[in-house]
Amino acid sequence: MASGAIIEIQDLKKTYRLGGVDVPALRGVSLSIAAGEFIAVLGPSGSGKSTLFHIIGGMLAPSSGSVQVAGLELSSLSDSQRTDLRKTTVGFVFQRFNLLPTLNAEENIRIAQHVAGLAGTNEKHFDHVIRILGIAHRLRHKPYALSGGEQQRVAIARALVNKPRIVLADEPTGNLDSENSLAVLDALKSLNEKIGQTVLMITHDSEAADYCARRVVRMNDGRIV
Repeated sequence: MASGAIIEIQDLKKTYRLGGVDVPALRGVSLSIAAGEFIAVLGPSGSGKSTLFHIIGGMLAPSSGSVQVAGLELSSLSDSQRTDLRKTTVGFVFQRFNLLPTLNAEENIRIAQHVAGLAGTNEKHFDHVIRILGIAHRLRHKPYALSGGEQQRVAIARALVNKPRIVLADEPTGNLDSENSLAVLDALKSLNEKIGQTVLMITHDSEAADYCARRVVRMNDGRIV
């Protein structure tokens, strides 16, 4: 990997087979992301950014090329090793909050610790993250009692609770109004600035990308343009 890089992608290609036709989604993407960067991948629907997201997160196999995440070549990992990567090394934030309605905010966050076998650990980190995200006073509330922005910040806390080296955020403001969108972008920006969290955010919103990312990579037709 390049010096200081936490994600290193070389000539990445992905082709889907749909109805007997090959449909290329990625056409030779190369990208290096340094530890501590906040990078936005910007592009319209169909540009390949979501395919890139899912490959980096170990949820989708590429057709060819190399992807190294935190020093690990993803193609060499077993299914169980990729699962471990998603539990501890990479945290995910999606457009849909995916909170469990029967659990309160704190329980929704801590469930990630239980799944990873890390219950009761990283308590100082937990307290620090919820303070940065501004949700300490909302931990006893269930999702229905939280605004959209608060729900997304709970989802971000869940992604961060196991101290992942990388956070992948897929359209994190896509379901939010402008006020809540700004709160979520400010939260991600603060996490990057205050604890050095590496963030890769995928978005079609150029204003969101320019507002919080230190570097913007634009994609179109499966290529970085």
